[in-house]
Amino acid sequence: MKARLIQIRLEAEGVHAYRFEPLPGETLPPFEAGAHVNVTLGDGITRSYSLLNDPADPSFYEIAVHLSPTSRGGSRYIHEHWHVGLVVDMTDPSNNFPLDETAAHSVMIAGGIGITPLLSMIDRLDAIGRPWELHYVAQSPERAAFVRHLSGRDNVHVQFDGIEGGQPLDLRGVVEAAPADAHLYCCGPQGMLDAYKGFAAGRPKGHVHLEYFTADTQIATEGGFVVELAKSGKSFEIKEGDRILDVLLDNGVDVPFACSEGTCGTCETRVIEGTPDHRDFFLTDDERASGEMMMVCCSGCKSDKLVLDL
Repeated sequence: MKARLIQIRLEAEGVHAYRFEPLPGETLPPFEAGAHVNVTLGDGITRSYSLLNDPADPSFYEIAVHLSPTSRGGSRYIHEHWHVGLVVDMTDPSNNFPLDETAAHSVMIAGGIGITPLLSMIDRLDAIGRPWELHYVAQSPERAAFVRHLSGRDNVHVQFDGIEGGQPLDLRGVVEAAPADAHLYCCGPQGMLDAYKGFAAGRPKGHVHLEYFTADTQIATEGGFVVELAKSGKSFEIKEGDRILDVLLDNGVDVPFACSEGTCGTCETRVIEGTPDHRDFFLTDDERASGEMMMVCCSGCKSDKLVLDL
């Protein structure tokens, strides 16, 4: 679908919020807390961004983009080229980070721009009268996006770990202090999420939720196998240095993808035969062990042949 950019707002140092409205005569699809959209940028780049506004009002969408100093093209393109009035191509919302609205208590943990998907969750929990708490760590007050939106609440705890006198978030303490029946949500850099998974390992799996906003993915490019497409009957040799997704796209295979680093789940593909070499941050450990699905943007193959449901 298409939506028009109607507002650009500075939210923190290096962070802009972008608000979209539907084109005349159209409406934006409703969405649930934690959802994201994929936006199409220049040169065919696609990136995923969380919808941060209240899902009770789908008359507009709002996302936030942090200009990463190591940008691979997405955030830099947006900061340099997007302007008010621009019509942007985006997908309907989808949700890989859903909110459990039945939870007796919700604990939100955010690092930096990882605050964005939690904002819509907070609005939704307030609307249905469910208790929650937020623990938000940023490098400095100048880089803490949406602090004004969150200020004045006793259940919001903001820390700064990059200033004199600041302290890192006691992630272990937050997880251990959470009620036994609480649902925990965490979004932030890879190191934070890895630690979070370790501290929360003893909790019920269905109560521990996380979403990567970026990942230091070691993309599989070892090659040395053949990819066969079950539906079309086509097969392609994956040589050393090749990535499955690139080979498929170069040969005209229509494969949906967005993040290209195994975090968003857009390129999830069913495996009919073969042993995937999983490099993603999306599938659970049990899903990887089953070998039934894989992310073709970053994963490879440990067998001589990989048959995909494409």
